[in-house]
Amino acid sequence: MLFTRASFVIALATSAVAAAPLERRWGGWGNWNHDGGRPWWTPSSSYLDFGKRFPGADSNAPICDLSQAVMPTAPTPLPAPAPGLSLSHVAIGRGTQNYTCDITNATAIPSAVGAKATLFNVSCLAADTPALLARLPSIALDLPIPSSDGDDSSPAYQDISGHHFFLDATTPFFDLDTTLHQYGTGQFKKANSSAAPSDAALGTNGQGFGSVTWLKLDAKDAAGQVLQEVYRLNTAGGQPPKTCQGMAAAFEVQYSAEYWIWAQ
Repeated sequence: MLFTRASFVIALATSAVAAAPLERRWGGWGNWNHDGGRPWWTPSSSYLDFGKRFPGADSNAPICDLSQAVMPTAPTPLPAPAPGLSLSHVAIGRGTQNYTCDITNATAIPSAVGAKATLFNVSCLAADTPALLARLPSIALDLPIPSSDGDDSSPAYQDISGHHFFLDATTPFFDLDTTLHQYGTGQFKKANSSAAPSDAALGTNGQGFGSVTWLKLDAKDAAGQVLQEVYRLNTAGGQPPKTCQGMAAAFEVQYSAEYWIWAQ
């Protein structure tokens, strides 16, 4: 799949169901070494101002080809995508892993009951600047979760691809259809997992219990949806404490991750 590349990631595009759609993006990462000392993700950064003043500035942006993107390798390698699939979309997910506890038993282990996350389009970064992409989950983890799809408190919250949530405790769902674009939807099931690297983020602000596993998800009904496989990679945060001591009956742990989405 091909995407036009501006240095940030705003989608103005068409459906991912098409064989090779093009997307137009505006904005820019800017140079955080020469931006008044401000972090590159702050709303006052020059690249955001430029993008808002000149929304058509990337009309001649070069093409980024997702066939050139290479997924990170898990510590215990995950199986390769099935033959015949192509990379459809890469997103940063920012949200929470959700857990429940038996509060009558302090030694009980928290039970995972799903997750919810907002997805942000980073497809061109995956193709063109993978080293930068690899930094984003840890950076996103220290940014607040957007209150709505219109939250523009940070440039990282622009170009929302869609949402990830669970239909039940074992069925992750990806909804990549929004008012701006229709990339597809799908129900999935866990196929394979790999522990996060030992140096993965502990949690927000460097405090927490570690990063959730890397995953490969397969479609629950391969014949019924365009999106076929999803990889959760480069996770940051999301792990619960080892026991339920001091925890509520239901609680959330903030996390971020890369999601690599493969389609027919």
